[in-house]
Amino acid sequence: MSYPVIVVPFLNVSGMALFPFILVKYKADANDPVLIRHETIHLKQAAELLVIPFYVMYLLHYLYNLYRYGNHRQAYYQIIFEREAYRNENDAAYLNKRRFWAWRFY
Repeated sequence: MSYPVIVVPFLNVSGMALFPFILVKYKADANDPVLIRHETIHLKQAAELLVIPFYVMYLLHYLYNLYRYGNHRQAYYQIIFEREAYRNENDAAYLNKRRFWAWRFY
């Protein structure tokens, strides 16, 4: 499944999944398969958790990690949803073989 990609120049990051859209900072990013795959993994995660619970869990996991590590960067990279997305963003076949709730294993 393909999701609409919207260019948002004032975005502070290269890409963001805001269900059901993928937001990118630059027009060229809309054609970056790794970035789009990373964000699509997040959209799959959100759909599995019925959207709102995904964003709540994402935020709570980030806050827990921030408390645990005391560092934004490490807290972000340790979010289970980010761990799955970063680990598999380079695998072009991942979205076809991804198991339901695969984020649980990260």
